Parts: sequence; structure tokens; C-alpha cells
Amino acid sequence: MAEIKSTMDMVMERAARMAAASDVQIDNEDTKRTGMRLAADFLNGKIADLAAALAEQNQGEQGAIRRGMMETLLRNVTLPRDEQLKTTGLLALKAVLSLAGSQLSPVCSELQQILEQYGQHKEQTTQQLEEAIRAQLGQQMARRGGQPTQGAAINPALHPQYREELARMLSDLNSQYSQALEQRKEMIRQAIDRLR
Repeated sequence: MAEIKSTMDMVMERAARMAAASDVQIDNEDTKRTGMRLAADFLNGKIADLAAALAEQNQGEQGAIRRGMMETLLRNVTLPRDEQLKTTGLLALKAVLSLAGSQLSPVCSELQQILEQYGQHKEQTTQQLEEAIRAQLGQQMARRGGQPTQGAAINPALHPQYREELARMLSDLNSQYSQALEQRKEMIRQAIDRLR
């Protein structure tokens, strides 16, 4: 019977330790969510200085809050398919730098270059496709003996293959740039984990 009680005591102690660890993990998740909310407020213009907002938090919770902030900020560094996404991504990068310090400056610079190059590359890809289709349509008209009327523009977007080819080219471009973004984001995450 004493052996059973001893085993029972051990089980109860282990259960108490697990419950305590669970409470810490729940508190840590709540603290991380606080950081996520603060970063979202920053991106929405409700907070002017994210580093100052972090400094105002409880010293013991700042690590978890910073991780939550970084998670939200990095989630907003995406391929800039429009100007709003580009603006948000660059603002998020600026905040990452202010939170992590100069050791992440090279990686953040690379991310900024990737965001800027993506827009240029996307525009070049679209223009090249349009020029290729215009040339193809012009050759087809010349073979048929027709001449486009003076001043009449050939609209490549009306060509049946235009959308399909553009979607394929942009998909390849997005995949390439997304992979580069994710590699740099992972480098930032690892650096932040070392800051704990």
C-alpha cells in the first residue's frame, strides 16, 4: 500500500508540474498575442513607435511580446502585388529593424531589395509578354496580307493566350520571390530567437 501511495504522490507531483508549465505557456501565449496586437496597431497607424511601446511593457514579458510583434510584422512582409502591400511591407521592415537592432540590418536590406525588385520584375515580365504577343499578332496579320490601320493599336490583352501565359509567368515569378522572402524571414526569426 505504501508503494501505491508513493507512486500516487509521484503522479500528483508530476500533474502539478504539468499544470504549472501549462499555465506559464498560456500566459506566454497571451503575452505574445499582446505583442501581435501592438504590431497590428502600429501598422494601422495607432502607435507611432513600436520600440517605445515595447519598452513600456513589463520587463519579464518583453521577450514574448517582441516575438508576437515580430510574427505580425513578418506576416505583413509579402509580395507587393499593389502599392498598399508594398507600403505595409516596408513599414513592417522598418519596425523589425527598430525592434531587433542593427544586427538584422543586412537581412532587412535584402528583404527591401526583394520587395522593390519584385515590382520591377513583374512590370518587365508583363511588358515582355505584351511585346511578344504584339509581334506575333503583327506577323499573323502580315501573313494574311492585312495591314493594321495607321494609328490602330494592337491590344495584346485581347489575345486568347495572354491571360494564361501571364498567369503562368506571374506564378513562376511569385514562387521565386516568395521563396527568397521566406528564406530571409526565417533568418530574422532565428536571430530573434537568439535574442531571448
